[in-house]
Amino acid sequence: MLKNIKGLLLLSCLFISLSTSVNAQSIANGKPIRIIVGVTTGGTTDNLARYIANELSKELKQSVFVENKPGAGGNIAAQFVAKAPSDGLTLLFVNTSHSVNAGLYGDQAGYDPVKDFTPITLLSTGPAVLVANPSFPANNVKELIALAKAKPGKLNFAIGGVGTSLHMAGELFKHSAQVDITNIPYKGSSPALTDVMAGQVELMFAAVINAVPQVKAGKLKALGVTGNQRIPALPDAPPISETIPGYESTAYFGLLAPANLPKDVLEKISKIAMKASGQSELKNKLEPDGSKTVGSTPEEFRKFLVQDVDKWKRVVKATGAQP
Repeated sequence: MLKNIKGLLLLSCLFISLSTSVNAQSIANGKPIRIIVGVTTGGTTDNLARYIANELSKELKQSVFVENKPGAGGNIAAQFVAKAPSDGLTLLFVNTSHSVNAGLYGDQAGYDPVKDFTPITLLSTGPAVLVANPSFPANNVKELIALAKAKPGKLNFAIGGVGTSLHMAGELFKHSAQVDITNIPYKGSSPALTDVMAGQVELMFAAVINAVPQVKAGKLKALGVTGNQRIPALPDAPPISETIPGYESTAYFGLLAPANLPKDVLEKISKIAMKASGQSELKNKLEPDGSKTVGSTPEEFRKFLVQDVDKWKRVVKATGAQP
């Protein structure tokens, strides 16, 4: 009789173990997960968020969807997620603005970019490109600096979104080169790029993926890239650091959750996100534009965030950039 009871108990434990293994990948009983994005649909940030959402959905066997909450340079989305339950059902897909906002808005941002979140993974990093209208007299960064110093305040940068990595690339450029170039703010990168091509504004820091087709079509010319090496898509555009030593401005994309995400949930999500970062499909999309897939651990992403927030706080303070 005792042996039968022990046998039943052992069988029961085995059944529970198997059931747990089968359902281990689901989160919160398979309820839908939403990834909040602080930009409108269609851009690089939104597209990468949807890529991650698809990968999470396949691996977790549950619905994962992207919800766009644009506004205030990403602050609306970040505030929303910072206050959400820490159960893994609400995530935040961020770009460099998440770091910049700490310096640009201070306490008015309404959240701490590190303390109020659980880092999951740093998906990728990538440079931008400094472009000009084809008729612009300067053909490289050295000539641009000379022209800007000869005409202080007369040249213009089109800014495709205040607080973005592209905006801050320009602020860092002006500060590092000690030149006075006027910012012309736009509601997005597309209208800004259109005006540069039309000759309404001379200069712009643009996303590589948006600039390359126009450069190849002769509608823009590339003066330099913000990373520390040349990129396959624009082999003739040298790093700006060759003219301004130490200059570097790279954008990043990553996944966060509210603070204090349970360890088991963090492990599940981060494992899938890290795996997704290493897939050839993503690498083939990003690497020609000079971007690098990273797929960091949560702790590595935390260290990156701390350093990046500190960097942009110093840049904002030094340049006097305003939201």
